[in-house]
Amino acid sequence: MRFWFGDTVTQFTGQVTALVLPTLAILTLNVTDFQLGILNALGFIAFPTLGLFAGVLLDRVKRKPVMIVVNVVRIVTLATIPTAYLLGVLGLYQLYGVALVMGICTLFFDVGYQSYLPSLVGKEDLVDGNQKLQVSASAAQILGPSVASGLMGLVGAALAVLADVLGFFVSVLMLLSIRTPELKPEPHPPEGGRHFFTEMKEGIRVVTGNKLLWTQAGCTAMANLGANIFGVAILLYAYRVLGISEGIIGVAFSIGAVGFVVGVLSSSTVTNRLGFGRAIAVSSMMNFGLLIVLLAGWGYPVVVIGIAYFVSGIGNPIYNINMVSLRQIVTPNRLQGRMNATMRTIVWGTIPVGSFLGGVLSTGIGLVPTMVVGSVVAGCAAVWVVLGPIFKLQKQPAPAEE
Repeated sequence: MRFWFGDTVTQFTGQVTALVLPTLAILTLNVTDFQLGILNALGFIAFPTLGLFAGVLLDRVKRKPVMIVVNVVRIVTLATIPTAYLLGVLGLYQLYGVALVMGICTLFFDVGYQSYLPSLVGKEDLVDGNQKLQVSASAAQILGPSVASGLMGLVGAALAVLADVLGFFVSVLMLLSIRTPELKPEPHPPEGGRHFFTEMKEGIRVVTGNKLLWTQAGCTAMANLGANIFGVAILLYAYRVLGISEGIIGVAFSIGAVGFVVGVLSSSTVTNRLGFGRAIAVSSMMNFGLLIVLLAGWGYPVVVIGIAYFVSGIGNPIYNINMVSLRQIVTPNRLQGRMNATMRTIVWGTIPVGSFLGGVLSTGIGLVPTMVVGSVVAGCAAVWVVLGPIFKLQKQPAPAEE
């Protein structure tokens, strides 16, 4: 419950930073399309470059202390934005640095928490635990963007980020208050002894050697690639073409996030009726809903953007709840860190590529064609599931042996 509370707070406050950084870049620093793509890419570049190292490290040490340390680093990093703004020295390269450091911290925290959760709840309760975390994420995605827009309108984008500083402080306190003992992982590597790269290879084999995990990695990586091509173009389109203000843009994302809640609440029902594999395939196909945003130029742009995200948002929690639970269940505890890190390296490694391509395509072919490309790529990711072994599953497989 303490972990859930701390996560809930940061889910809400994290919506502020997610909107503040690109808003500062577009409206305050007047960046180009390409520069915005670089900014978004830097926030995720740690996953393909450091992900495997993080996995080995987090299978060698207790995960909770690492999570506390990275949250402290995030507090300090974010505090530099309002400080620089008040001193009149805020610049693009500082935003680049903040995005980079925050991305590194997110890597270590996310791999840590996904590996830490099984020590707080039994494997038979992992689906329920992940569903609770998704409920918090859905509530944050509904209210967070509107609150972020309101804060930016009230105190300005740079000062609004202080809300996220406070959120990470609360998260640190909650993690410190957890008394459930966490056993230090004791890896049992294959022949060759306890060697860093030997353990890294073992973690890679967990994913590449398991068809369920490899299919999941391919689907999620492709969906993230398309979503981030789309993500760069949509903010530029909203601010510069549709003329939506920073004080109201969050309303569109809040409308869209209602779909996320629908997905959370209907996840069990959809999965039970369609079967595990088919539910995942259908939820992935709902990324095609992003194409609805093309109607925004005809009128009511905030509502239209909201509807596009609403449709695609329904599928996200259904997909995430089932997929995250699947990989936690089929992986032994001693390999959780390396498995999660390998998965994040693959599936989030396409995010900076997508952001970079979003900037390049927006500059080269225009914002609207770029949004079409991103939507289609994200929706077609379902092919991985339909043609793979996951589609044939009616329910979750049996837990892995330790």
